[in-house]
Amino acid sequence: MTDTDQQITPADATIVSTGTGTKGPEERELPESLSNDMSLCLRILRDVLGEYDPQLLATFDTVRNYAVKASAEHFAGATADPHPDEDGLAKAVATIDAMNLHDAQLLARAFATYFHLANLSEENYRVSVLHQRENQVEDDEAVDPVNELTTAYHQLLTEMGPAKAKALLEKLEFHPVFTAHPTEARRKAVEGKIRRIAELLEENERLGGSDKKENVRRLYNEIDALFRTSPIALKKPTPVEEADTILDIFDNTLFTTIPKVYHRFNDWLLGDKAGLEQPQCPAFFHPGSWIGSDRDGNPNVTAKVSRQVARKFSDHVISALEEATRTVGRNLTMESETTPASAELKSLWSHQKEMSERLTDKAALISTKELHRAVMLVMADRLRYTIERDADLMYHSCDDFIADLQVVQRSLAEAGAKRSAYGPLQDLIWQAQTFGFHMVEMEFRQHSVVHARALEDIREHGLHGERGELQPMTHEVLDTFRALGAIQKRNGIKAARRYIISFTKSAQNVRDVYELNRLAFSHPEDVPVIDVIPLFEQLEDLQNCVNVLEEIVKIPEVQARLKATGNKMEVMLGYSDSSKDAGPTTATLALHSAESRIVAWAAKHDIDLTLFHGRGGAVGRGGGPANRAVLAQPKGSVNCRFKLTEQGEVIFARYGNPVLAIRHLESVAAATLLQSAPSVEKTNTEMTEKYAHMTEVLDNASHERFLDLLNTPDFAPWFSIVTPLTEVGLLPIGSRPAKRGLGAKSLDDLRTIPWVFSWAQARINLAAWYGLGSACEKFGDLDTLREAYEEWPLFSTFIDNIEMSLAKTDERIAKMYLALGDDENLSKKVLDEMKLTTKWVLKIVNDEWPLQHRHVLGQAIRIRSPYVDALSVTQVLALRSLRKKVDKEELSKSQQAGFIYLILCTVSGVAAGLQNTG
Repeated sequence: MTDTDQQITPADATIVSTGTGTKGPEERELPESLSNDMSLCLRILRDVLGEYDPQLLATFDTVRNYAVKASAEHFAGATADPHPDEDGLAKAVATIDAMNLHDAQLLARAFATYFHLANLSEENYRVSVLHQRENQVEDDEAVDPVNELTTAYHQLLTEMGPAKAKALLEKLEFHPVFTAHPTEARRKAVEGKIRRIAELLEENERLGGSDKKENVRRLYNEIDALFRTSPIALKKPTPVEEADTILDIFDNTLFTTIPKVYHRFNDWLLGDKAGLEQPQCPAFFHPGSWIGSDRDGNPNVTAKVSRQVARKFSDHVISALEEATRTVGRNLTMESETTPASAELKSLWSHQKEMSERLTDKAALISTKELHRAVMLVMADRLRYTIERDADLMYHSCDDFIADLQVVQRSLAEAGAKRSAYGPLQDLIWQAQTFGFHMVEMEFRQHSVVHARALEDIREHGLHGERGELQPMTHEVLDTFRALGAIQKRNGIKAARRYIISFTKSAQNVRDVYELNRLAFSHPEDVPVIDVIPLFEQLEDLQNCVNVLEEIVKIPEVQARLKATGNKMEVMLGYSDSSKDAGPTTATLALHSAESRIVAWAAKHDIDLTLFHGRGGAVGRGGGPANRAVLAQPKGSVNCRFKLTEQGEVIFARYGNPVLAIRHLESVAAATLLQSAPSVEKTNTEMTEKYAHMTEVLDNASHERFLDLLNTPDFAPWFSIVTPLTEVGLLPIGSRPAKRGLGAKSLDDLRTIPWVFSWAQARINLAAWYGLGSACEKFGDLDTLREAYEEWPLFSTFIDNIEMSLAKTDERIAKMYLALGDDENLSKKVLDEMKLTTKWVLKIVNDEWPLQHRHVLGQAIRIRSPYVDALSVTQVLALRSLRKKVDKEELSKSQQAGFIYLILCTVSGVAAGLQNTG
């Protein structure tokens, strides 16, 4: 296998190591290191299962072998008319169906454990491949081909010249916003074990003798503990506990990884002068968060919670900066004779002495004749007092702290100690510039209807309830603005200034927010600075967005913010609700059209636009490779700034491993820069115009087909029956309810995340592709579709993502889920459209089966499928039994809880097996 750039998602290496199952001619051998990791993990897991219960191991192997055989039959096309004695899927179904509830739970946990180990093996292999490729890069190469950021900037230099390329680099910003949608269904206790297994697996290959034996012993310990740990948490996390997701990523990767990303680019940019000159790489990574501040439909996120989460983030990052400052300071042991302090540094020391002789005396005692060190140690102490809120000694802003760091840096550089100036001290400056005293920029979000109701309540009853008691939600809305103001006062404006309005319908929605912000405070000087961001997410809103924006910029508060920020403005586009509202094809094209129209509108008003993309991990929610998504955007829509939501399993997958985090950050930053290259802009513009007629036909036909499905009588209850929707709502994987709770009685009220997640669990993935097949059939021109796939980045990315989603579907298992609903009409619509979409997608990409020419990813999904199949069968059988027995009132509450626990275990395992589910 030579295509190492594609993500590999391998499953059971026994297929290649022991010959279990039937390989097709298109399959390749797994790389040796990956095969070895998979064999080791499977061997340990089987031993652990055997130690726990020999019968469990026997059942695990039996179901595994039947599933492998069934998958081979399926991919070979043998399932059209299977021989009853050779139908592996039927045998797997019979075996699982005969199990008692307790044994089925253990089997589901065994397969879920297996998928965690498969994912770790994949991750370890990807890391090793990146290291190998890095080792092969020659020092004299014009670019580092592994570091995509260097390749992108080199292309900008070639196309635009140094001055214009540098101007774009200085504007570069990557702004992921972490959100509380942990759809990977993985509890924190499990994540900790996974991280330790990952470390042991990474060490294993390079060890020998006693060290290797000890490593394997510890792997046994961790894998045994992983299997014995329930994959389902005992309760849903609170929003304050959800914030630990960010703290975990911050501690394990981001805080130390971000300076490495900057240095890697700067080392290439400056060459031999790196470490001797002022770095030119800007601190372009600016993380945001909705955790603890997104209250749209989540009553658990209150004003009190937002304050607690903000304090948690702030104390944590300042503590990390304190430790880093103390470490850097202790190593600045240059004495005054070899590295004399500048006048500026001496002035800073005098200022510190005036502030606290106790602190300076302590630092001077430790650092005699080492003024750089002494100054840094006092700075570290001041950070500690910042957490303690000591008004006399604390830093009142991160900018003040950065200014002091730069004084030390300039002094070292002037004294000739440039490597000390631009080494670890530069890392610390970058960390402070990136994370500030807030760690992440909290963004508040609420539904437009909530604001309108709060204002109606205030107008009817008076701001202070003079004419009757205000509703609790109205008090909460006002308290939210007070919390935002308190966070700003404590941590600075950057910490919390964005307020997003879900379901923005008109400019009045924006006026409402500014009015409520004013009403929440008695004194005008206490009113916080906010930037209100409209979120357009439904089809009608996307089509009308420019008209609404035209009215929004007339609002006095908006005009004041534009003047204060140099005409900067953010607009958010929702991929999730637009897809559920109109179908994936129409949503993709509507979003692309909306972006183009918003860009033209912004140019007309001389507005410096940032588009905020509300994407998920799943294809049905705008998911897929982020770098390809960036490069497919319309001209002018990125403008060297890319902002998107990161959630679910995506956060852990992209930022959980330091090496892969660097790769992801460099890749997205590269695409964000490269999107402004003239050649890329030209391609996107010309291809959009060339295929306008094709997209119009696809849009109309797919939308009609999608609405036909949704408008079929009783579709909503049928959907909840043929998928584990109800059970997903019970899964303790997030504080947010599955419904918004504004009173809707249908799919309108259902959040898109359980909509997409549930279809994925049922192995149908309908949210990613439904309607495309009918649209292509209506258009009919295969040659044009193939040309568009070859020439137009937007269309090729869209089709590739759908092909990947189709590869994870399974018609045999889908039929089992659809049979739960007992509606032949709806089942036929789904299965017919699946066949039609598969036919056209394969024709467009010129494949005979999904992912035929994406060898690594295709083989990986095919190898993994049998084990997902086993869990899916377990899930659908449990759903059938549970609903049948509940209807007949045959189950006690404890028995019902047992079935639900089994289903939730399979949900967790299938999510780990399929990936891209959030």
